[in-house]
Amino acid sequence: MRATVIHAPHDIRVEEVPDPRVQEPTDVVVRVLRACICGSDLWAYRGESARQPGQRMGHEFLGVVEEAGSGVAGFGPGDLVVAPFVWSDGTCEYCAEGLQTSCPQGGFWGSAGSDGGQGEAVRVPFADGTLVKLPAAAASDDRLLTGLLTLSDVLGTGHHAAVGAGVRRGSTVAVVGDGAVGLCGVLAARRLGAERIIALGRHRARTDIAKTFGATDIVAERGDAAVAAVRELTGGQGAHAVIEAVGTEQSMRTAVGIARDGGAIGYVGVPHGSGTGLDLSVLFNRNIALRGGVAPVRAYIPDLLPDVLDGTIDPSPVFDVTVGLDGVPEGYRAMDGRTALKVLVTP
Repeated sequence: MRATVIHAPHDIRVEEVPDPRVQEPTDVVVRVLRACICGSDLWAYRGESARQPGQRMGHEFLGVVEEAGSGVAGFGPGDLVVAPFVWSDGTCEYCAEGLQTSCPQGGFWGSAGSDGGQGEAVRVPFADGTLVKLPAAAASDDRLLTGLLTLSDVLGTGHHAAVGAGVRRGSTVAVVGDGAVGLCGVLAARRLGAERIIALGRHRARTDIAKTFGATDIVAERGDAAVAAVRELTGGQGAHAVIEAVGTEQSMRTAVGIARDGGAIGYVGVPHGSGTGLDLSVLFNRNIALRGGVAPVRAYIPDLLPDVLDGTIDPSPVFDVTVGLDGVPEGYRAMDGRTALKVLVTP
């Protein structure tokens, strides 16, 4: 089959690789219908996170089961499924607690020795604990199928940030980051009943999506100016809940600066580029809670799926560029150059 691999920073290729096959009784093989490029993929692309030459790329996908191992109970050939960005056995204590990202037998797509989502097919370990079945009819609805793909990562990650930030009905929420995760954080905050949602971003196309998703205010400033602007909008107090969806030291400082005393920050931006760190005394003195981390999206899919299916929420606008498999290298260049928000891949 053909799949996306990385050979060096800025060297993404689509190459012939061995076809995936069932290796364990709990495996299935999924033929990929939709995949995408994640902002976190850019850290490997830019050389900021290590990859082996020839390592697979991509951790978000949905598709159709082509083959199932003898130990798989919940899936069979022809089933339409979505895969969270981490596989998990579904039987350990962490999985039972809804923290599948800490499953001792779990792993990330595209890790050394595993298939990546940006290819024609994927071997899925522990299928019963990992995959979620989708209605077969969704395969013929292009917009719905695209929206369902966000369940693999960005929608669940935005939701995780909103939950960590304690978003509740009537609250004021601020979202730091106008990437796909930040935008899904806006969508999640609206879904959870936030009364006011302040989106921080300066890219018009992205802030327009934020407004569509439920943002009531846009702040284009950065750093201290952004803190001042949010404070002004909130009568000097700041936001009850802050979603941090970038992962830099500056973005976290902004999140702390715009949080209301007694509020909370939900952080899901993959940490990178931190230097001096965070002054915990500020959080302590102002009673600001900090919760977040790698989103256990498998735990959230059953709750989010019905709202995507019935149109209560439509996250599909986060994809603004579509490429076939051959176009994946150009998709990376577009996202790296910020001429694309999130690239959809249709193998």
